Amino acid sequence: MYLERIKLEQLRNAEKKYQMLIQRRNELNELARMVREERDLLVKRKRELMDEMNKYKELRNKAVEEMKKHKELRNQLQKKAKELIEERRKGKKVIIKSLPLRVEEVKADLQMLEYKQETTPLTKEEEDKIIEEIRKKREEYERLKRELEKQKQIEVELSEKERTIDELFKKANEEHEKVLKYYQESQKYHEKFVQLFNEVAALINEIRKKHEEYMKIKGEADAVHKKVVEMRSKIISIREENRRKREEARKMIEEQNIKALRELYSEEKIEKFTEEALKALKRGGKISLIG
Repeated sequence: MYLERIKLEQLRNAEKKYQMLIQRRNELNELARMVREERDLLVKRKRELMDEMNKYKELRNKAVEEMKKHKELRNQLQKKAKELIEERRKGKKVIIKSLPLRVEEVKADLQMLEYKQETTPLTKEEEDKIIEEIRKKREEYERLKRELEKQKQIEVELSEKERTIDELFKKANEEHEKVLKYYQESQKYHEKFVQLFNEVAALINEIRKKHEEYMKIKGEADAVHKKVVEMRSKIISIREENRRKREEARKMIEEQNIKALRELYSEEKIEKFTEEALKALKRGGKISLIG
């Protein structure tokens, strides 16, 4: 009886510890589930931020491409304008500002010589001389007129170049404004991209910590579960041992009962019982099976 009480006490203690371990394991599993859900929410938020970050990265890259395109146009316009400025500078070098006045002076000289020839009595020698002077002066006048016409054409071209230069610089300024516009846009998108990048980096660190926390709790839960399995095996073993002991005790009792019956109904006792029964019948008494 004492041993049975000890075994029962062991079984109750084992079952009590088993239930406590199950409760602890379930608590840890629930805590692990909550931490896992928190981690998964952070992972979901990270994906959302990554999508947003990639959107701003794409917008930034598009703005940079636009900036490069307009910068190239601006540079081409400025280069062309500078080339025209150099052409204009070289063209101005060949311009003789006094040429129109010189043409008028030579024309006046020519007219004076012609007037002198027409109005002044001259000797043959004097007339030949003045005719030669008129010829030379006319040649000079025609040459200077041609030069003046060329110079006027150059001046027209220079004026056209001036207008073209102004137009080129105007367009270059417009392109420069677009360069500044897209640069500012790209900076705005880049700042947003960097902000989101930092948020994602912080989230990744937080996710890592949550995952480590989850794995730690899961490890504890698994360790407790292992103890639950061990305790369950121990309880089954104790119950099996108790069942075996009861079975052994039952068999022992059965064997003792059989032995007692055998002893009770042995041949000698049966003969004695028969004799006593006959005597009792002769006396008119009752037969008892108790020896």
